[in-house]
Amino acid sequence: MTFPTLSAAFRLERLQPPRSKVRMALDTDAYNEIDDQFALVYALLSPEQLSVEAVYAAPFHNSRSDSPGDGMRKSYDEILRLLEFLNITVDGFAYRGADSYLGAGRAPVESAAVRDLIDKALSSPDDDPLYVVAIGAITNVASALLLAPEIIRKVVVVWLGGHALHWGHTREFNLAQDVPAAQVVLDSGVPLVIVPCLGVSSHLLTTLPELRASIGGTSAVGDYLCQIFAEYRPDSFAASSVIWDISTIAWLINADWLPSELTHSPLLTDQVTWSIDRRRHLVRVASFIHRDPVFRDMFSKIRGLDG
Repeated sequence: MTFPTLSAAFRLERLQPPRSKVRMALDTDAYNEIDDQFALVYALLSPEQLSVEAVYAAPFHNSRSDSPGDGMRKSYDEILRLLEFLNITVDGFAYRGADSYLGAGRAPVESAAVRDLIDKALSSPDDDPLYVVAIGAITNVASALLLAPEIIRKVVVVWLGGHALHWGHTREFNLAQDVPAAQVVLDSGVPLVIVPCLGVSSHLLTTLPELRASIGGTSAVGDYLCQIFAEYRPDSFAASSVIWDISTIAWLINADWLPSELTHSPLLTDQVTWSIDRRRHLVRVASFIHRDPVFRDMFSKIRGLDG
């Protein structure tokens, strides 16, 4: 697959942190854990900074699913559940994604989500890219790039994937599920912002007592987020969990909360480690996250809901 070549100036412009409201689509394995739910709610409750145009269900396979396709379907159902809490219409907004991974053959996986992503990207004005926020296996995004390589001029991908570039390996759940899809995205030249897990998003720890004190009893969705956290982490005494995925939303809202640097796109080896080739195109990689302002902003928006 041959992708269009972007000029250095165009790439640098697209990789600048946003300073005004952006259009976005969220690609999420919403039932995989509990952090995706927070990220979806956070994005939808930030209309002054974000215009969420679509939500796509991504595949996943772990103890909460029987297969990647089952994980995608459960994620789609979870998306619908959250949209109902927020009184948002599903039609033309939420889409089912890939029911399998890209895999070694690197054949794109067709889905309603992929087709909608391509359509929205191609219809985007040249000066107003669609930010594609991926917080799961990046199969849907890779499939869209393979089916319509020209969309790399129309999108910016923001991905929670892999660990910090200095980590000894990058066998993180989102990336490791579909390594070929991650390689496609990293090699394509698409404007890409990487928010690593261990070393960056891992700072986003919270506890059940904090959640109950901050958003419990404030709204139906606030209570639901407390409930799924309690069910996922019943050993709540002196215990915390990471709400990884809200890091991507936070970067779009206020990039100052996530210091980042331009660096050459890392090479992802088949051994699921990072390698470096300084001849490669530039991407932006977050190097830290200021935890408190992110949670303060998200909690305040949830508390602002009526009922």
